[in-house]
Amino acid sequence: MAKFSKKPIELLQSIDYTPPRTDWMSTPNDFSMGRWAYPAKPEKVEYLMHELPGVFANPREWSPGDVDWKLPSNWKDIVHEGFKERLDKYRSLKLFMDVCVRCGACADKCHFFIGSGDPKNMPVLRAELMRSVYRKDFTLAGKILGKLTGARVMEEDVLKEWFLYFYQCTECRRCSLFCPYGIDTAEVTMMARELLHLCGININWILEPVANCNRTGNHLGIQPHAFKDIVDFMLDDIETITGKRVKCPLNEKGHEVIFITPSGDVFADPGIYTFMGYLMLFDAIGLDFTMSTYASEGGNFGLFTNADMMKKLNAKMYAEANRLGAKWILGGECGHMWRVINQYMDTMNGYLQGPQMRTPVNPITGTVFNNAKQTKMVHIAEFTADLIKHGKLNLDKKRNDYIRATFHDSCNPARGMGMLEEPRYVLKNVCNHFYEMPENTIREQTFCCAGGSGLNTDEIMEIRLRGGLPRGNALRYVQEKHGVNTMACVCAIDRATLIPLADYWAPGVRISGLHELVANALILDGESERTMNLRQEEFEELFAQEEE
Repeated sequence: MAKFSKKPIELLQSIDYTPPRTDWMSTPNDFSMGRWAYPAKPEKVEYLMHELPGVFANPREWSPGDVDWKLPSNWKDIVHEGFKERLDKYRSLKLFMDVCVRCGACADKCHFFIGSGDPKNMPVLRAELMRSVYRKDFTLAGKILGKLTGARVMEEDVLKEWFLYFYQCTECRRCSLFCPYGIDTAEVTMMARELLHLCGININWILEPVANCNRTGNHLGIQPHAFKDIVDFMLDDIETITGKRVKCPLNEKGHEVIFITPSGDVFADPGIYTFMGYLMLFDAIGLDFTMSTYASEGGNFGLFTNADMMKKLNAKMYAEANRLGAKWILGGECGHMWRVINQYMDTMNGYLQGPQMRTPVNPITGTVFNNAKQTKMVHIAEFTADLIKHGKLNLDKKRNDYIRATFHDSCNPARGMGMLEEPRYVLKNVCNHFYEMPENTIREQTFCCAGGSGLNTDEIMEIRLRGGLPRGNALRYVQEKHGVNTMACVCAIDRATLIPLADYWAPGVRISGLHELVANALILDGESERTMNLRQEEFEELFAQEEE
């Protein structure tokens, strides 16, 4: 693992926005340690090749730091044919290759460019890495005039450059928000990664979770009995905190709702507190629900590999809803899970919905979620906001008075599904002290955690912290101005990646899921007087610290 020891001030002073002396095609790439994530283990590639033929390839031991990447002898043909197939299949890709006028509106919108000063992290230039090959291989002008049109031949150095920079893109889509032509550079990154996979160029932090999701249903590879044990531990903790034993049915048939959440909420803090919050909420309203140990992962890591893998992993949600007879699906706090659901699920797998599935209706308030008519799946922030709006929850906001909270709009729920106000409505109803970060860093303009899209791995920590500079800077602002000590979010990956980011750029700010704060405030029927929060921290000590 690459060691990262730069202090924040040193990292800030190292950012250099001066353009290099050489043009971008001639500027050499830096493949030193810390600049790339570890390649996938051969056995993971072999497994996926067996499970989904034609998508993954070339299992082997290799390193991006080596000169020889052990590529297939016909790798140029593989890339060319793969590129051609996708241009024929996706009209959007051809559009994104053709319409850019290099206006530069996106240039300074990427968090990786802001934190690094590297021009190849400008979205326009990152996409140009792929467009240059497109021009040479698929346009007449490029074939005839070559470099004069910005075309270049696909050589090994070009392929390696793709790997370096398309794995420095978190597919957050902030750049697309500012593009006057609507070019979605995240889609370009997705296509580039698909082509890299065809040659066996990949990273382990993505392929191992994908293999686990396909094998056991969740990215950690948690077996059903272990999943149950973990849930039981959390039920024990809830009983310790509230004096009340709540339930979490698993794999039970005949319930109205199946609840699916990212497995990141199951195994580590602070996600487990969010998970405990879900269960306490369901107990408070008497929700008729079950969970599945097969569909035990809401996150879709296939999104970071290729469309076929994404479709296969997404299908388990309807498969389990049908097997268990659920009428609709309630989904937990996750980022890329919701991007897949809102942008692709109905088109990819809508035909798999069983005849028992219905447009979701809140059984407590009667609200019909028409926005979920196609997918039959509701985000828990919408669900909880509806409960609060109708006065169905008994809340004591004062329990959270030691918290001075801000809210991080996770990129995928914010830009992928437009969920901007519901989490804020919930947060303001369970916390008395809420403060927004600067307007140009929240809602649609939110900055990425810099660890999404499969980049939440420690060997590229410097890249992550550079990419996290804009979010960290905004967080530091509200910390200094309002004393913010907690940043809430609705994404499991954010709950993991924002911790080192906050520790580095705004030390002292803790990360929380939305429903951890809901459950802190929630008064359950028959509960004992609470003396501690969900983290089992004594209220008396927390409030004493706040007064100091």
